Amino acid sequence: MNLISNILYWISTGLLVPVIVLLIFFFIRAIILIGAFFGQYIQNKKSSTALYGSIRKLTPDTIGEFEASLPEKPQSLAEAYARKIVDASHSEGRARVDFLLSEYEMAAEKNIATSKVLTKMGPILGLMGTLIPMGPALVGLATGDIASMAYNMQVAFATTVVGLVVSAIGFLTQQVKERWAVKDITMLEYLAEIVEPSNESK
Repeated sequence: MNLISNILYWISTGLLVPVIVLLIFFFIRAIILIGAFFGQYIQNKKSSTALYGSIRKLTPDTIGEFEASLPEKPQSLAEAYARKIVDASHSEGRARVDFLLSEYEMAAEKNIATSKVLTKMGPILGLMGTLIPMGPALVGLATGDIASMAYNMQVAFATTVVGLVVSAIGFLTQQVKERWAVKDITMLEYLAEIVEPSNESK
């Protein structure tokens, strides 16, 4: 029994360094995500807001004007797929439009993936980083090695804080990105319904 316990202890202790390295990696990734998210927010506020206003006023009679107003070089994912949907409605039919809508959903999901990973991995790694040093800390307490106990407790608390920060950044960006994705897919589905008659009339 002691052998099994020792093996588990060695495995657990050996995982501390990889856990700390992963936490540092995800923390850096979270900082990078904040910068990218801010840039995406500025871009989304400009392009998607204008696109949303144009699509809200869209009618079958104004499809030509709407198509002409779309930029040649789209600044957002929604603008790119709006142009693809309008182009597909002229020649490729409803099946192609539905495929483009599904393709957009996959692209939006990919955009949210990093935030989801941070949201889940932050608490997992933080908890592992908290529990692993607790064993040596208790050993230090039992043997009277207060310095060792204090060091291990410091590591435990630090990993918890970093894991929660990573998770918080992932959760907040995930919520906003999901809201953007729902708004954009609603716009694109409405656009697909509006442009469909232009294809059926041919």
